[in-house]
Amino acid sequence: MAGSLPRERPRPARDPGLQPERTRLAWRRTTLSCTLVAILAGRQVVQHHGPGPVVVVAVALVLLVWLAFLAAAHLRMRAMGTGRPPVLSARTALALAGCVCALAVLGAAILL
Repeated sequence: MAGSLPRERPRPARDPGLQPERTRLAWRRTTLSCTLVAILAGRQVVQHHGPGPVVVVAVALVLLVWLAFLAAAHLRMRAMGTGRPPVLSARTALALAGCVCALAVLGAAILL
């Protein structure tokens, strides 16, 4: 038939190889980088006697963004352990990218 839809072939069993492990390691490296930014932000406040309110608010925001990123990354790393991990949604990807950008901006604001 010319107008019929092609039949979907059955998918073979997934052989993930080392790809999930590499992805988990990438998530861990990214989480470590974000943790380093949060630690350096806290160190900046501790080293300055009487930091201004802007710096204190920026550090609080860094910690909040870091916790959000840590939670999302942890969920994603756990998802990598399944046989066929779910696709990262556009909403989650946008939120994670926003967390990384916010950490960069807040880290720069604390240093200046």
